[in-house]
Amino acid sequence: MKKSKSEIQDAYYAPGSTIRDFFRSLFIGHGGSTQDAVHVRDAIDVKRTMTLVGLCLLPAILFGIYNTGLQAKLALIAGATAASGWQASLFTSVFGPLSVESGFFSTFTYGLSFFLPIYFSALLTTLLWEMVFAKVRHQELHEGFFVTALLFSLCMPAHIALWLVVLGVSFGVVVAKELFGGMGYNFLNPALAGLAFIYFAYPSEVTSSAQLVAVDGYSGATTLAQVAANKLHFTDYHWYQAFSDSNWWQAFLGFEVGAMGETSTLALLLGGALLLLTRLADWRIVAGVMLGMIATTLLFNYLGNSRSAWSAMPWTWHLVTGGFALGMMFMATDPVTTAYTRPGKWLFGLLVGAMTVVIRVANVKMPEGIMLAILFANLWAPLMDSLVARFNIRRRIKRNGLQ
Repeated sequence: MKKSKSEIQDAYYAPGSTIRDFFRSLFIGHGGSTQDAVHVRDAIDVKRTMTLVGLCLLPAILFGIYNTGLQAKLALIAGATAASGWQASLFTSVFGPLSVESGFFSTFTYGLSFFLPIYFSALLTTLLWEMVFAKVRHQELHEGFFVTALLFSLCMPAHIALWLVVLGVSFGVVVAKELFGGMGYNFLNPALAGLAFIYFAYPSEVTSSAQLVAVDGYSGATTLAQVAANKLHFTDYHWYQAFSDSNWWQAFLGFEVGAMGETSTLALLLGGALLLLTRLADWRIVAGVMLGMIATTLLFNYLGNSRSAWSAMPWTWHLVTGGFALGMMFMATDPVTTAYTRPGKWLFGLLVGAMTVVIRVANVKMPEGIMLAILFANLWAPLMDSLVARFNIRRRIKRNGLQ
């Protein structure tokens, strides 16, 4: 007896079948080939795309793990108390206590003991929600949750509570993605939406300087926090002077306090360059973000108040502070939530770069502007594409004499 279409679909999407096929496809390729008519083929699918993005993030991940241990060691030198959490206790039971004499391996492993719990908490949470919605909708399980969990983890401070990680990534995946249809239908970046949620709901837990360094009794100030507190001044400071400034090079390389994967601009630019070479990210968006940031910064440098550190801050410092590099290379280039037309991509990038500087200058209590700038541009991306399409239609009608 021939089965109906609904019976075939029920059998294919039986409980556990999509999950089982998903994990099998991670390690085993399909051995079949098309025997009938010619088909258009492409080697890139969601799994390979997410794998490549993860590889491009690898320099920032590895450096972020090491820098987490390094900043903890520097804090111990400054008189801080060793961390008392379970992560540090687990590290101590295996490798002994972290000390100022600890070598590269111990420093890296110490940072790893804080990064892995954050990442696995985010990964298991996103996987759980993806499984729930895939089963309810009778859809395949996509691999996008790997990158969502990774990007979210890289934006976290080392000492954040894991329940906040679960809460934030749950909001991003469920509210910003799954409620709108899942993979390919979300209009907001899930990782940024989750970060914005906990940023505003629990500001003292996320933005506290005590959360940035994996020790107890030590408050580490980021470069953005130092500028906001008027501890860094840029009066009569030209943008090209940064290249001869040791503090700028330290910020560029990433040897400073900050979120786990945001500090090293060099590592993020190297990974982003590979992302551009593989054409998984569009260079127009990256160029637009840079041009928008530089143009807006120069405008504030010319018109701004010299007593304001933010107004006088040159674009070379905006590039290496906060999560600008991570947002520009990996968040703004999200192919789902950005504009699709080429002029729309330029407009999208320009808006992100300009809004980042405006938020940093206008709101000193929120120096990290790239997060809100990208979310704001996500909302305008469909309108940008619509305007570009309407302009092209009118131009062609006029060119062909149909009006």
